[in-house]
Amino acid sequence: MSIFKGSGIALITPFTKDDSVDFEKLGELLEYHIKNKTDAIIINGTTGESATLTDEEKYEIIKYSVKRVNGRIPVIAGTGSNNTKHAVELSKKAEALGVDGLLVVTPYYNKGNENGIYEHYKLIAENVNCPIILYNVPSRTGVNLSISLLKKLAEIKNIVAIKEASGNISYVGEIAREVPKLDIYSGNDDMTIPLMSYGGIGVISVSANIIPETVHNMCMSFLENNIVEAKNLQLKYNDLVDSLFIEVNPVPIKEAMNYLGYNVGHCRLPLGEMKEENKIKLHSVIDSHEVKAWS
Repeated sequence: MSIFKGSGIALITPFTKDDSVDFEKLGELLEYHIKNKTDAIIINGTTGESATLTDEEKYEIIKYSVKRVNGRIPVIAGTGSNNTKHAVELSKKAEALGVDGLLVVTPYYNKGNENGIYEHYKLIAENVNCPIILYNVPSRTGVNLSISLLKKLAEIKNIVAIKEASGNISYVGEIAREVPKLDIYSGNDDMTIPLMSYGGIGVISVSANIIPETVHNMCMSFLENNIVEAKNLQLKYNDLVDSLFIEVNPVPIKEAMNYLGYNVGHCRLPLGEMKEENKIKLHSVIDSHEVKAWS
């Protein structure tokens, strides 16, 4: 069984002015996404600034989100680390707190070899029962999961999917052909429909932070064989997607949300303010699409 189909929101983490997690705002965002047809919530990921969250903050975000969502849609937590023991600890705790799945990024910086990466994921999977989504994002980790490694990982019972963010559509085709057990989610908003044409079942989306119903409709149109409608939505919003990556994620999406009145706070250092000229470009594209907040 798939964890979800359609649009999974790579949710930002809102912060207060004193740099604490803003749980009141987090609750508002969770309700907003459920109301606007988001199909799954992904917390503590790259867009959620997991690299700057303490373990205690991560656990509190999971605990709060699971309780607030209350089973209405799946809640998936990022629990990856380049320290295998730490990833196991995070994963066990997230499962105990009631998440529906785990998103586990490829170990980064130390660039494990294939044997090591296999053992890394195997050990995590052996310590939890909930389903695991692999996260392949070589632009950030420096490592690309090979097809031969994915074949081995797919033999592990609770490794069920991959968030694919290499930007290589030929590689996606190879996954679909060679590793059919794995559900495939797009990790690049601008490639959602091309990836789904190879059998993908949805996206873990940054742009869904501000256009949740549109991203849901795009995915569901494709899954319901309304291919032209899906393609048209992808093409219509690709300039907005591009503007949300004009600087490193999640700097632009938080700027976009604050511009629209969500008031989600700053990014934690080392992520700083956007360049002024990039803000102007971002705001202009948002205005051109007449994006509204809290709809």
